[in-house]
Amino acid sequence: MEWPVACCGGGADTAGAARLRLKPLLWGLLLALLLLRVGWLAFTPPQPAAGDPVLQLEAAGGPLELTLRGVLLSDPVPSGGPVPSGGGGACRALLQLPVGRTELRFGQCPELQQGWRLQVQGRLRRPQVSPHPLLAAPAERLVRQGSFSQLQVQDFEVLQRAATPVADLRRRMAQALVQHAGPNNGSVLAALVLGSAVVPVPAELREAFRAAGLSHALAASGFHLSVLLGVVLPLGKRLPRLGRLTLAAAAMGLFVLLAGPQPSVLRAVLMGALALGVVESGYRGRPLGILAASALVLLLARPDWLLDVGFQLSVVATAALVVSARPLELGLRRWLPGWLAVATAVPLAASLYTLPLQLLHFGVVPLYAVPANLVVAPLLTPLTLGAMALACLAVLLPPLLPLATAPVAWLTNVLVAVVKVFAALPMAQWQLGRPAPGLVLLFTVALLALAWPALARRWRLLGGALLALVVAVQFSLLSGDQLLLVHQGRLDLLVARHQGRAVLVSSSGDGFSCSQASQLARGLGVQRYDWALLLDPLAPEQPHCWQGQAGLVMASADGSLPFQPGQRLASPGLSAAPVAIESRAIQLQLGRWRWLLLPDRQALWAWRQLAAAGSEPSVLRGRIDGVWLGFAPSARERHHLKELGAKRLWLSGAIPAGLPAAWAASGPSGYLQAALG
Repeated sequence: MEWPVACCGGGADTAGAARLRLKPLLWGLLLALLLLRVGWLAFTPPQPAAGDPVLQLEAAGGPLELTLRGVLLSDPVPSGGPVPSGGGGACRALLQLPVGRTELRFGQCPELQQGWRLQVQGRLRRPQVSPHPLLAAPAERLVRQGSFSQLQVQDFEVLQRAATPVADLRRRMAQALVQHAGPNNGSVLAALVLGSAVVPVPAELREAFRAAGLSHALAASGFHLSVLLGVVLPLGKRLPRLGRLTLAAAAMGLFVLLAGPQPSVLRAVLMGALALGVVESGYRGRPLGILAASALVLLLARPDWLLDVGFQLSVVATAALVVSARPLELGLRRWLPGWLAVATAVPLAASLYTLPLQLLHFGVVPLYAVPANLVVAPLLTPLTLGAMALACLAVLLPPLLPLATAPVAWLTNVLVAVVKVFAALPMAQWQLGRPAPGLVLLFTVALLALAWPALARRWRLLGGALLALVVAVQFSLLSGDQLLLVHQGRLDLLVARHQGRAVLVSSSGDGFSCSQASQLARGLGVQRYDWALLLDPLAPEQPHCWQGQAGLVMASADGSLPFQPGQRLASPGLSAAPVAIESRAIQLQLGRWRWLLLPDRQALWAWRQLAAAGSEPSVLRGRIDGVWLGFAPSARERHHLKELGAKRLWLSGAIPAGLPAAWAASGPSGYLQAALG
């Protein structure tokens, strides 16, 4: 009688051991499949399908006048960001064609809606590519959306106004909240229900949330889903298991419908569904395993989401809460009261774990993210519940909406005021520049060694040493001398850096140039340019934008050079001086480097005339390390340029045939850079 018991016990042990051996095998198989899919995606970038109109561009060798028919995939949004359409100004929308997609560009934003079928006529072209890794461009954004072309719309006709109940519901909720709570408060409330990806939030307010480290509050995520489930699940507490699961599934399905199938939304929903399934089955769930399983399933279906910033931040922040929130809380209890330790551990863990991604993608550190989250945490849950209640009233009982909006709008005012206070603090966004991916990887390893609770003390010491090394390398790179030329169409930007300071020379003073200069500053870790010199003969389009970029802005107001020979723009280690009164030639001093900037032919010939007359100004006497040309030189001009004896010669645009091999060109849209120190 004893043998069967021993047999059965041994069999159970064997089965348990087999299951333990099977788990790593399954995880390894999933990881292998994921790596294969990501590798396949990396080595086979998206290509337009046969029949996509962009292929006609390749055959024609340039833009084409075309008439296309398709269905709008979204409401039009102004080119500067997602704010309500119909208010004038340029906007864009994605059009689904019979084969492929194209982005429509409107000079004046029309009243169009998602799902409408259009016939559009205009000029089809390839989207602009990024001239520099630190600058965003339409081409990269559109490729992620499956589009390879843009159509500048000249005329359009609405062929069919198809029914879009889900989009109409979102629009109705958002419009009702904005109407009764105001543009700022209403957009925040709508984002708390639908997410900022599908709700228009004013650009200034969105920027304030980002500067305060509170962007996640406006993005549909696991927090919003947890608030929703926190209301729904207690309602079904007395229901049988099938009823509870059905109620939870309905809530999660509604969340996806309203917020849209964004990566962070689907991650939260899938993780919630797995957790509920495990708990309802009577097992003890492992949050880290549930998170890993959710992420792997989504990436196997959509490996391109691995490069999605929202997905990365969502997964990493959730992992931080699962792994380190509790150990951080226990550690903080030594210095803080229990309630404060609990409240601090969550934002601190999320901020630490997402810091490498913040630096990699944005090059900034929101210094006040943890205290800002501590202050707004008591507001977010009641505000989210209130926003959800108002959205339901907007659909079910509209007459009650004005009365119910008042207290929620007042609380939203408090939230917005707190956000603006934190965003206005000095160095709210500490611009450290975007480090090289290798440095970010080492920084991540160092942070994990310091923050992972189960590691031994020696690993923490190694992590601290590695962190110090990474910080030292990054700050040494930021403090070195560098000259960067970015060329894009008719735009040229030159950024000179010396020991952490930077100055800017721009060939254009329009708003687009200012926006590009701002992106470069953030990516390079420049808090503010010491001075900016605009060589555009026209006055700046947006003077306030330029004044926000630099301590001093020199720009033309009447077509003349902003400053005259004998004058000098200078800050420690950086200076610029004009060469001649009749040209825009500039001598740029960058540490030990001396560069001659010749934006046009007149600048070159003015310098030649001065040299021939023996009246060359003192700023050009001696060594010239480099020359920048804003034009393609002729054969005669090349001969004169060789006389300068410059070590480097940079040319904006492509190098014409016959130029010396040592000369460098930025290409039709690209950049050149030189570094010293």
